[in-house]
Amino acid sequence: MYTVDELNDRLIDLSFAEDIGDGDHTTLCCIPEDAVGKSHLLIKEEGVLAGMRAARQVFRRFDPELQVEELLTDGTRVKPGDIAMVVSGKVRSLLQTERLMLNIMQRMSGIATMTAVYADRLKGYHTRVLDTRKTTPGMRMLEKEAVKIGGGVNHRIGLFDMVLLKDNHIDFCGGIEQALDRCAAYQKEKELHLKVEIECRSLDDIRRVIAHKEAHPEAGADRIMLDNFNIEMTRAAVELIGGRFETESSGGITLETLTDYAACGVDFISVGALTHSVKGLDMSFKAC
Repeated sequence: MYTVDELNDRLIDLSFAEDIGDGDHTTLCCIPEDAVGKSHLLIKEEGVLAGMRAARQVFRRFDPELQVEELLTDGTRVKPGDIAMVVSGKVRSLLQTERLMLNIMQRMSGIATMTAVYADRLKGYHTRVLDTRKTTPGMRMLEKEAVKIGGGVNHRIGLFDMVLLKDNHIDFCGGIEQALDRCAAYQKEKELHLKVEIECRSLDDIRRVIAHKEAHPEAGADRIMLDNFNIEMTRAAVELIGGRFETESSGGITLETLTDYAACGVDFISVGALTHSVKGLDMSFKAC
């Protein structure tokens, strides 16, 4: 199992290999090896700043001698003209790290900004907004970090840290009860203690999950996902569940319908749009 920093280092190494290849010939041809200078990160759009820790990792990985002066921190609400950091050192290093740092920070800040819009809309409700696994391959750790910076909550990181019995698992397994029983037996055999969530597609599915936990407490779920439930069904589902399970609404929920679902009393609302369709926050890295 890799640590977060190790995974990010692998991403950074791959990204530099992809971008620089056998050499940044533009920089190498016109910038002397011993030239030093400074560049600052200029914010050009309102939003929530995210990725400062990742930016430091990029600079450190490429050239440990680069000096980073942080003027703003992750989670700061920024506006055009703000300076987030000043980096000093070899000009060649500044130029070769510029694009990767910006790619990461612009995307992370875009995600944090989008998440903050959802989180702000949910103020006054106990409902929290969740991310999903609909992330950019290789960038999941960074994107989920950005969700937290923006005020959201991480769902499972991957397939290894939580059991989520979705419709396909249930159908291939032969039903809700069979899926829950096999999950419990597997966890016992492997000496695992993972949280279990199960997707329900109807109120009858919920009744079956409730009945199964009452009959077999050792094979019960912890959270019920209400998949593509409308508002009326969601309200009925929360009442039926009665606090015996955590509840998560999922599927087609937009910013416009967010508070309608929150008003039903669900604990979580998962939104794939936090990570799969965001616009990067505009910023630039300029000599100063």
